[in-house]
Amino acid sequence: MVLFMMPLGHALMIMMERTMPPSAVHGWAFAMGGAGLAVVVAGVFVRGDTRQTLLGLFGGLLFWTGWVEFLFQYYANRWGTQPEIVDGEIVTKPEYLILPATFGLWMMVMMLYVFCTKTGCGFINWWQRTLFLGRKTEIAARPMTRHTSIVTFMELNMILWTSYLLLMFCYDSRFLGDRHPVTFLVGVGCLAGAVLMFRRQLRLASWGANIRMSIATVIVFWTPVEILGRMDFFNEIWVEPHKYAVQMIVMLIAFVSLALYMWVEAVKKRKA
Repeated sequence: MVLFMMPLGHALMIMMERTMPPSAVHGWAFAMGGAGLAVVVAGVFVRGDTRQTLLGLFGGLLFWTGWVEFLFQYYANRWGTQPEIVDGEIVTKPEYLILPATFGLWMMVMMLYVFCTKTGCGFINWWQRTLFLGRKTEIAARPMTRHTSIVTFMELNMILWTSYLLLMFCYDSRFLGDRHPVTFLVGVGCLAGAVLMFRRQLRLASWGANIRMSIATVIVFWTPVEILGRMDFFNEIWVEPHKYAVQMIVMLIAFVSLALYMWVEAVKKRKA
């Protein structure tokens, strides 16, 4: 289910851009972000780990699309940021070119997670063990108040943010470039990491925990997909959803069907 989330999110942005006037696009996008935030907050008051996880996932996707990607797009267009063009073709849109400027903000949030929070995230735990050595339990002694909807929301947004920063720095020719061997190795490393994460995910019995783990697995897996798409290894159908309407509709139906199935199963389990 979560795997369908990535192409559908891209396709949603493209379809809004193609079917709405610019003034309407950003108005609706801002409303979308607000709706996503409301869904996430509503998840705090819902019972059930799986249902809270799904609300955090759907709300987080709407939030990221509306209040992050579309806001970057709005200000990039408003102030005339130019896209990256290679051989007459746009390879990077303006909003993604300015996204690396948020690296300092990303580090600020990561400082909170690394130094102040006991967490179940393997990536953060690795940094805590590496930096704090034997003092991990002393420095990051307690977790934050746990609301599964908020945890899922933050997981989705932080991993998306991290992956975009990684890709943009790799694509930047002043650092590496999209054809650099290190960029290719980043893709290979992420693919291998996604396989290992998926193996670990298969051992999780809970629906909610499985969905949360799949968010990280899918986004890490999507990094080599983006890199290979950038290298023209295949056509990214989600970038041109109007040309591949049947495939995108099938993805959407599968996504909604799986989400409803897990919601119903969670309700049955709670009543049993």
